[in-house]
Amino acid sequence: MPTRTHLLAAGTFAVGTSGYIVSGVLPAVSRELHVSSATAGQLLTAFAIAYALSSPVLAVVTGRWERRDLLVAALAVSAVGNALAAVAPNYPLLLASRVLSALGAAVYTPAATMVATVLTPPERRGRAVALVFGGLTFSLVLGVPLGNLLGEPLGYRGVFALIAAVTALAAVAVRAGLPRVAAPPVVGLRERLAVAADRRVLTVLALTVLACLAVFAVFNYIAPLLTATAGVRGPVISALLVAYGLGSVTGNWVAGRLADRFAARRLLIVQFTLFTAVLATLPLTTTTVPGAALALFAWGALTWSANPPIQSWLIALAPANSGLLLSLNASAIYLGVGLSGVFGGVVISTVGLLPLAPIASVLALVALGLLVFALRPQEPKALVVVSPTSGSLAKQWK
Repeated sequence: MPTRTHLLAAGTFAVGTSGYIVSGVLPAVSRELHVSSATAGQLLTAFAIAYALSSPVLAVVTGRWERRDLLVAALAVSAVGNALAAVAPNYPLLLASRVLSALGAAVYTPAATMVATVLTPPERRGRAVALVFGGLTFSLVLGVPLGNLLGEPLGYRGVFALIAAVTALAAVAVRAGLPRVAAPPVVGLRERLAVAADRRVLTVLALTVLACLAVFAVFNYIAPLLTATAGVRGPVISALLVAYGLGSVTGNWVAGRLADRFAARRLLIVQFTLFTAVLATLPLTTTTVPGAALALFAWGALTWSANPPIQSWLIALAPANSGLLLSLNASAIYLGVGLSGVFGGVVISTVGLLPLAPIASVLALVALGLLVFALRPQEPKALVVVSPTSGSLAKQWK
């Protein structure tokens, strides 16, 4: 895979770590700012909701920007947000800094995915998308466990300062290593919403929201869950999070290659079936450390194996307008993440911690039902897209 695709992945690693790191530093934030764990957890929710709401809007605002400049600017905004988090003297300013970081991430991830497809031959685009999203999965391998380990000796401020430095380095690398990439034809917000109204697009976006809601409703509470089931704490939990992250990288890598060879929806049928089963049995399979390591590895692999086929499915729906669909899917990812904190909190307060994973698996089962429905034969329908040559609105039949 070209080095430039790895540079794009380095950027997604930086913004992914910025997004997920709160899970690892919650105790440090709670202790240093004298807020409850539930209040500290809203930092993740604020990041996710800001990302979800801003991604399509910012895609319109920055639609005329040359792509390399856009990627560098997005990483710079994320770096500034993390630097502000490192010096924020109180919780409201820390919350505001998380929103600023989310704005940079909301621009970077869909733009990097689109640039990867532009710079890669069609027969290798599934792998290119997987590599860019591999930066996000790798942030789970290193970012969250390191946050958990470094939160104690460095405090959350030191952790955010480290992320700011990594993100700034990624911006420099992208600026130096990527060629200039022309902006795609500009699409207004109204046209974006018209594309999103297509039933097939809505199906994919619903799958993304449900999957992320199911995953992160459990992942947000994975530390207390492992304590309750396996009786582990501290470094052992960090090691188990590494197992989850390694599974994520493996699943994403394998799925990227499969997405270049097989129909995306059929891959997703297999993935969601296995994912639902693993999530439903998580309280039973994590009662020992070896069992928990295997279960988390499988859970991570199945979770992140969905990204390449979903991205490929969207690109196939409207190749000339893939940028806006990827932007909407990025919003769907973080909408699911943002809602997961509320959903998980309601379940735990109502029925307790251990039923959380089986209840979340019901959401995955609903997603599986949507996939089966999507495989039914349907009449061809027009998607409103942008002509790559003229920039005018055109219709593409699928």
